[in-house]
Amino acid sequence: MALFLLLLLTLMIPSSSFAQWPPSPGYWPSSRFRSMSFYQGYRNLWGYTHQFVDQNALTIWLDSTSGSGFKSVKPFRSGYFGASIKVQPATRGQHPGFHDEVDIEFLGTTFGKPYTLQTNVYIRGSGDGRIIGREMKFHLWFDPTQNFHHYAILWTPKEIIFLVDDVPIRSYPRKSDAIFPMRPMWVYGSIWDASSWATEDGKYKADYRYQPFVARYTNFKAAGCSAYSPARCRPVSASPFRSGRLTRRQYRAMRWVQSHHMVYNYCMDPKRDHSLTPECWH
Repeated sequence: MALFLLLLLTLMIPSSSFAQWPPSPGYWPSSRFRSMSFYQGYRNLWGYTHQFVDQNALTIWLDSTSGSGFKSVKPFRSGYFGASIKVQPATRGQHPGFHDEVDIEFLGTTFGKPYTLQTNVYIRGSGDGRIIGREMKFHLWFDPTQNFHHYAILWTPKEIIFLVDDVPIRSYPRKSDAIFPMRPMWVYGSIWDASSWATEDGKYKADYRYQPFVARYTNFKAAGCSAYSPARCRPVSASPFRSGRLTRRQYRAMRWVQSHHMVYNYCMDPKRDHSLTPECWH
């Protein structure tokens, strides 16, 4: 099982024009969770020669020989997982097996176009020959290559919420056990070459003349109920409400982002077989 906080990257040069910022959500869940150093919560998984830690910031890079990835030291069954990330103007990055997966990924693009931030949910579907992605994609309201921004996933037994700088951009509620990840998951991060499918459906490949492709992580956060926590462990919340339900201001901010910056919604794709995605029926 995998909970990917990023990174998928491919060659791109971002657009210089950005729209206005979303309305304030009125609540900042990241402030409720203490930051940790990389080694407090994570370990290298692969490509150890392509990552280093300096002053609590992790740098990972991709070149023609390898990418790099890391993994949490323990699995979770719910929680808040985030990091502040900065990518460069030339970057890109699956995890095989029969598993659940919740993703935030940066996809590459071509000259003059912005990064695409993809959110995705797999339920027992990756690697079994019947991959069912539940993608929603966004062009952000800022240039993610200029500064660190905080990207997070809030996963509870009732709902998954994706956040960017504490602004909810997507909610995936639990409508049935069959279409919601319930098994314990590890937290992963990586950078690797997935340009065979990621950059405009594989039209453009990574150009290694521009290597290395670099991303930096800092302000790591991972809090919640681990797989080893007692049953009485309460899921964390992304709102002031103990129930975890978003506030009206948070919903308003999320609707604004989806109306102004969402560029793809799998539920609205007429090419998809929606008999496989019953959550889209209503």
